[in-house]
This record gives sequence, C-alpha cells and structure tokens, in this order.
Amino acid sequence: MKFGKEFTSQMVPEWEEAYMQYNHLKTILKEILIFRRLRQNQTSPPYKSPQRVILSERHSLYRAFSGLTNRVGNYNEENSSDTEEVILVSEIQHQEQCMHYQTMFFRSWEEGAENEIVFFKRLDDEFNKAICFYKRQVDEVVMEAEELNKQMDALFALKVRINFHTSSTPPNSGLSPLDEIQETPERNQTKMVSLDILNHIKINVTPESGLSPPWRTIFDGTKSDLSFSKRELRTAQAKLKQAFVEFHRKLRLLKSYCFLNQLAISKIMKKYDKVTSRNASKAYLEMVKNSYLSQSDEVVKLMERVESAFITHFANANRSLGMKDLRPRAKKDKHGVTFFVGCFFGCLISLVVAVILTIRARDLLKSAGRDQYMINIFPLYSLFAYIVLHMLMYAGNIYFWKRFRVNYSFIFGFKPTTELGYKEILLFSSALLVLTLGAVPSNLEMEMDERTLSFTTLTELVPLGLFSVLLLIMICPLNIMYRASRFFLIVNLWHCVCAPLYKVTFPDFFLGDQLTSQVQLLRTVKFYICYYGWGDFKRRSNTCNQSSLYEFLNIFIPIIPYWFRLLQCMRQAFEQKDYGPAMNGLKYLSTIVAVVTRTLYVQRRGTIMRIIAASSSGVATIFNTYWDVVKDWGLLCKDSKNPWLRDKLMLPSKSVYFVVMVMNVILRLAWMQTVLDFHETPWLHQSAMIFVVASLEIVRRGLWNFFRVENEHLNNVGKFRAVKSIPLPFSYEDEQGTMIH
Repeated sequence: MKFGKEFTSQMVPEWEEAYMQYNHLKTILKEILIFRRLRQNQTSPPYKSPQRVILSERHSLYRAFSGLTNRVGNYNEENSSDTEEVILVSEIQHQEQCMHYQTMFFRSWEEGAENEIVFFKRLDDEFNKAICFYKRQVDEVVMEAEELNKQMDALFALKVRINFHTSSTPPNSGLSPLDEIQETPERNQTKMVSLDILNHIKINVTPESGLSPPWRTIFDGTKSDLSFSKRELRTAQAKLKQAFVEFHRKLRLLKSYCFLNQLAISKIMKKYDKVTSRNASKAYLEMVKNSYLSQSDEVVKLMERVESAFITHFANANRSLGMKDLRPRAKKDKHGVTFFVGCFFGCLISLVVAVILTIRARDLLKSAGRDQYMINIFPLYSLFAYIVLHMLMYAGNIYFWKRFRVNYSFIFGFKPTTELGYKEILLFSSALLVLTLGAVPSNLEMEMDERTLSFTTLTELVPLGLFSVLLLIMICPLNIMYRASRFFLIVNLWHCVCAPLYKVTFPDFFLGDQLTSQVQLLRTVKFYICYYGWGDFKRRSNTCNQSSLYEFLNIFIPIIPYWFRLLQCMRQAFEQKDYGPAMNGLKYLSTIVAVVTRTLYVQRRGTIMRIIAASSSGVATIFNTYWDVVKDWGLLCKDSKNPWLRDKLMLPSKSVYFVVMVMNVILRLAWMQTVLDFHETPWLHQSAMIFVVASLEIVRRGLWNFFRVENEHLNNVGKFRAVKSIPLPFSYEDEQGTMIH
C-alpha cells in the first residue's frame, strides 16, 4: 500500500482536517516534476541522423563517458552545498502561544521556482497547523489529568470514610494500596487531608443513562451530605474507570497523530529531494526534530502514569487484565463467516427457484384458495421479510460507512471486541431467510380440501414456531449468537419504551426512528396474536376484523413508535432548553395525527374522512421530508461551498446527494398510498400491496440511515470530538465556593 493511502487509513476520522494534507503537497511536487521534464525536453540536444551518429560515436564515446563522470562529481558537490543554500527555516512566535516556522527558499531566481515556493509555503502552513492542534490537545489532556487526580483523591477519601463506617476494621485496611494509611504523624496528616476533601465535594447521583426522571434536571443532581453508600461508591468507581479508559484512548490517538505527521513530513521531503535533485530535507527535518511536535513528551509520560494507576486501582495490579481494558483489540474477521454467508446465499437461490417452480407447476396464483392464503398466511411470513430487509439495509450502511470513513462505531458507542461487521449481519439475515423460505412450501398449498386435509395443524404452526425461535434467540442469556449485540439492542429498545425516564442518547433515538419504519411489522405481530389466539388457524381463517378491540388496536399500535420519539424529543427539549427537539417532536405529533386519520378512513370511509386523512398526510409528508433533508442530513444549504448541499461531503460524487433527496421524496409519497386508494390491482393482491409499500419504507429508512450518521460524523469532525465524554462522579468547590461539575 502506498504511503498516501496508508496515511489516510490511519487518520483519526474526527481529526482529519488537523492532519497534514499530504496528497495536496504531493500534487504540487507532481507539478514541479512535470515542469522540470518539459524544460529538460526543451533543452535536450537536436536530433541527429543515424549516419551522423555512427560517424561521431568513435570520437565522442570517451568524452561522453568522461563527462558523465564529471557530472556525478558536480552533482555531489552541488548536493553538499544545497544543504546550506536551498532553504533556511526560522522560528516565529504566534498569537496562540505555539511556535510557528517559516521557510525561506534561496533558489527563487531559478526558472520554475514559483512551484517550489508554493510547496514550502504550503508545507509550513500544514506543519504549523499540526503543531498548534497538537499543543492545544496536549494542554487539554494535561488539564483533564489534573481533574482525574482530584477525582481519584475524592474516591480514595470516600473509600476510607465508607470502610470506617461500615466495618469494624480500621481505615488502614482499605480496598487499594493508597487506602492503607499507617499510624505515623506524616501519614495521619495525609489521612486528615484526604478526608477533608469530602467537605468540599458532592457526588453526582444522577446516572448517565439510567433511570432519571426529567424533573431531576430542575434540581442539582448531586448529593451534599456525607452519608454515602457502597452502591454509590461502586457507581463512582465504575465511572472513573470508564473515564480512565477514554482518557487513555485519547492519549493513544494523540501519540498516533504526532507520529503520523512527522512521518508524512519525512516522506514528502524525501520526495522533494528526489524530484528536484536537491538536499533540502536535512535542514527541514532537523527543524522538525527540534520542534514541539517531536520534543514534547507529556503524552508519553501521561500514558505511562495512566496505565500504572489503572492497573493498580482498577485491575487489582493485574497488568494483562488492565491493558486488555485500556487497549481492547478489534475483532478479527473470521473466514468461517464469509464461507457460511456464501453457503446461505447459495441455498437462497435454490429455495427461490423451488418456490417459483412450485407456484407455476400447480398454478397456485389462480387457485381458489389464493385469497385465503394471502389474507392469513402471507402476512405471517412477511414479518420475517421485513426483518431481513432491514438487516440487509443496515449491512449495506455498515459497508459504506467503513468505505467512506464514517466513524459509526464511535457514534453508536460500539465496543471493538463485540462490534458486528456487515458480514455478521449478512450471516444472520441470510440464515433467517433460509429458514423462512424453507418453511414456505409447507404452507404453499392454497386449496382448502376437507376430504384430503392437504395441510395439517403442524404445518399451520410453522410460522409461529419460527417467530418463537427468533424471540428465544433474542433473549437467550447464553454467550452465543452475538450476545453483547443482542443485549445492546434490547437495552436501547427498553430505553425507547421508557422514553421520558431515560436520558436520550444517539442509539436510543436512532432505534426509535427505525421503529417508525416498522409499523407494518408491529401490525403483523398483532395479527399473530389474533390469528393464533382467537382465529381458527386449523382451517386457515380468522375473524379479527370483526372485533372492535382489533379495530382499536389498528389505530393504537401504529402510533406507538411515533409516540416514543415524541417523548424522547420532549425529554431532549426539557434538558437542553432548546426549541429544536421540540420542533422535531411536533413533526412526530403531525405524523401521529396522520396515521390516526388514515386508519379511521380505512375503517369508515367517506368523503370527509378522506379529505381529513389526505390533508393530515400531506402536511406530515411535507414536514417529514423537510426535516429529513434539511435537519437530519444537513443538506439544502444555499450558501455552502457545494451549492444546495453542505460544506463537507463524505461521498465523492455530489449527484448522489441530489438523487437520494429525490428518492426520499418519492418514497415518502408512497406512504400516502392508503388515502389514494391504491389497495388492490388485478395483478397484485391487497396484502402484497401492503408488503411492497412497507418494504419501500424500509428501503427509504436504510438510505436515511447512511446520511443521518454521515451528518452526525461531520458534526463530530467540526468539533474534533474523537472520544466519548464521560460525566465524572464528583463535583467540587472552587475558590469562590461554587460547585464545579
């Protein structure tokens, strides 16, 4: 791999703008090389005829060789003098208190020197940018290290206090070596100082993502008295442990940033020497060696101290265990996953062909039991199709996020050791689809014949069995089938259900948006309960639509996901004191009104209901489309560098954004098919039409996912936010007596 690609692949995505623009400098060098080659061709000796060359070879051979020898000697002499005469690098103090460097090019009188002047000017700008960014980040981590010191002092004091009040053992038998305070005057003084810290701190009892009613934000989420419990101690210790892990990760990113930029300067200067036949790299690299980027050792020393403290106090002095937490290894790709994905997709092709041939051979589309099958059996299997399609779209999202360097793992908070790649998603979805298509032939007979009983009770229970297996896999407590990812999904789903009681994070409202595109899946779950609970599934019939409760559930169930998102938006608006989430909640409220009126129109019909349903659906569609494109994707910015898009784009082709915006509008309009009375056509059953529209909404959601996460990533890039911010467990008083969180 060439260094340019390797350099880009190892960048911290959120800090990409702070790195040296190696490829741009390389482009300038290519322009210098092209100019030198053109000048060399123009100054080359005129063309000689073959006869002239043959006659003169005898007389000029020795002189040519002698001249080559002389030129080598001159080249070496020129190189030795270029070290002192090509460039001069000087230091300039900048306003940001970081040293800047400026290069003076001594060969500006030469022909074509303009490009070389531009090269060194751009090189100085990039190097100065890297130094200033690195110094700012180092200053930040030094301040964060001081804050962690204060937090650890408070933690040790809290341990001593709790151990003294909850056990008969003396305080000097604490949980860590620092708690063992010996009975000497100096140690007693240290003990008094440590315990005195508790008089100036408060413990933050509000959990980061746990159960926390919104009205708690009105009051101070701290505990001022000193009656702390062991549970609060464990919570504080867990928060500090996580803070140490994130702090160590930031230090590792800074160390990598420093090394990569120095390596890029070395590479580009060697290329410059090769292109220009000069020896300017020695002087420039000597300056780099003496600069803050190379001489600063705060990051390395902090890493050593953090590792030592973490191993001692959070890993029971077990270095291997502590380093495993501090430096988790990314999960490696397994060849078995790729193999089984290929096997399952091969089986899918065979099953699809078998189902098509069965339908055609038996002429089932014209069978008398066609309507009975489409009304009762087809919706049962469509549930698995919705799940598989959503997983396939998500697998595609992961693939393109990785390809275009969108740091989705950081945005969602995935752990490197348990994160699922697109291959694992394809494996699970293809396996589920194989099971579904394998079960379809058991219910494919569409003719109800009481004499032959062509389908039995067992075959009618196959969809319910598949659904039960899927639920059991999701809640299985054993460490199989990606347990960490399954539990992550369940936890975020629980946060959606208890939306107003939990602090809203990005995974929470992202999952809530996914549920709004799976309304038909929720309706199918309701149909499962009715069909197998109160329907005559042995005879493939049901009376669900005749129940008033079922009609009420038809209205209530579709609005559940939108209600979750509305509550999440209200919680965000309450905490942030911002109108943005409130406007977003208004969008979901308009969607709830549209869903209710559309469902009532389907049940009762009538011109007035149709007008109300069409009006509410139109307003909701326009509102949702505007919010998708402008707010969630950040597009349609009139004054941006990319007209009608945004300043920063991850995709190389701008036309893709315009195409996706048009597709989003079209797919949003498909959502209005209910009030447009496109229920059934001569060649497509109503159940099939519902399935197609629901599938289009899932596809639209998959497109929305990519650009929503891309926009979130660019927001992190603009703020250089590359590590997770962990709320610290203790607040302390400043000199004025004000509590600092």
